[in-house]
Amino acid sequence: MANDNLKNAKKAKNDEFYTQWCDIEKEIMAYIDYNPDVFRGKTILLPCDDPEWSNFTKFFAQNFEAFGLKKLISTSYAYESKKVNMPYQISLFEEQAPHFNPDINKIRGKIFTLDHDTNQNGVIDIEDLEWQYLEGDGDFRSDEVKKLRDEADIIITNPPFSLFREFLAWLIEANKQILIIGNMNAITYKEVFPLIKNNKIWLGESIHSGDREFGVPSSYPLNAAGWRVDDKGNKYIRVKGVRWFTNLEHGRRHQPLQLMTMADNIKHSKHKEVKGLKYQNYENYDAIEIPYTDSIPNNYDGVMGVPISFLDKYCPEQFKIVDLGIVGSCQFTNNRRMEILDKNGNGTGKYTYNAKGTLYRKFDKNRDNTPAFKDVENGTLYSSIYARVLIQKRGK
Repeated sequence: MANDNLKNAKKAKNDEFYTQWCDIEKEIMAYIDYNPDVFRGKTILLPCDDPEWSNFTKFFAQNFEAFGLKKLISTSYAYESKKVNMPYQISLFEEQAPHFNPDINKIRGKIFTLDHDTNQNGVIDIEDLEWQYLEGDGDFRSDEVKKLRDEADIIITNPPFSLFREFLAWLIEANKQILIIGNMNAITYKEVFPLIKNNKIWLGESIHSGDREFGVPSSYPLNAAGWRVDDKGNKYIRVKGVRWFTNLEHGRRHQPLQLMTMADNIKHSKHKEVKGLKYQNYENYDAIEIPYTDSIPNNYDGVMGVPISFLDKYCPEQFKIVDLGIVGSCQFTNNRRMEILDKNGNGTGKYTYNAKGTLYRKFDKNRDNTPAFKDVENGTLYSSIYARVLIQKRGK
């Protein structure tokens, strides 16, 4: 599964995934290329961060003057609030500070700030970073961190994935500019999709597909599908389906997709679900199924259902987002009772309505291996469609 590593981490009550420097740099530079002054004079908050181990604080501290920042603030969770089943690691950064207190270090979060040349060497950089203990454990929902949120102009972080919905709502409540990492399936969340539909947030520039490597604590169990240990003993795992979510403008967002005529697309497509075949209509919504983003025709003006990965290339000047093709979001045109079939197409004796609340179309042996549902009333076989974004082309 695309998010097995995330599920395993949730089960183990461990959200400690550290974003790589190269992934942070590539994404941040995309915004600077589009607008060189995007961070100039701004206060940046990095909540839910662990500067002792994470790269976010290090990256922005090292580029403080180059980006023209006004102030950098970073907060970390107290160890005991993380509820992880691992021994606590104390960094040299903590131990060497004169105010380090082992008695409170596990129960109180920390705040890191950078806004002036503390060592008076003529440069504001990571050597000028200062830290103190917070009054509380560093939870972003606390009044203490909420006050820092309200002070900031831009909030950037890799939040605990298990709290993604709540964290995003916390950001939107403050009406801030944001850049956060999450799993792409968050697109389908009822708290997230309306923001995307209304162009309040969108996907970032640099991650379009594949998986990404994250650092993990040395005590993290390496039982994920993809992992490695470098020559310094640092541990890493690979996580699929990762995306940046933001409301910062970047150039790719306004680049229209190259579309084809419907006839040429069907004739020349590399995908068997389309090549030589007509586009199918959904049985429970007035739209056609587009199984791949590169299969979108340029001469169809009706509503189309496309994979959620379409949002990697979504241009709001070219398309409008109509809805999300799942129950609770769009209005289905029928509500058929169906028997659920197994992977061999045999009946299971279990029943559902509207293909478990998704879009569906008639089974076609040229497109599908086996049917997934059978209409109880007339025996018609159907194939269900994973969550689709329903879009429509804008005027010329």
